Amino acid sequence: MFLFGTKAYLRQLAVLTLVCGRCGRQAAHPLRKRTTKFTLFFVPLFPVSTSYTTQCTYCGAEQRIDAAEADRLLAGAGAARA
Repeated sequence: MFLFGTKAYLRQLAVLTLVCGRCGRQAAHPLRKRTTKFTLFFVPLFPVSTSYTTQCTYCGAEQRIDAAEADRLLAGAGAARA
């Protein structure tokens, strides 16, 4: 008997101040990375999929972004701190 499946891991990368595309207000948007990994006997082996999202803390709208956009936002957040 083999026990296999997937498990999702959610990690918050940064909290960015952006203008929401839905409500139009400037608010905090947590940038999150969700990685789904294949597991065998409850041991995560390798990533199956990865996605990035931001969520407006004012209205709750969640927007999916691609990896290049997430890298650009993280680079901008790092430059703002320095």
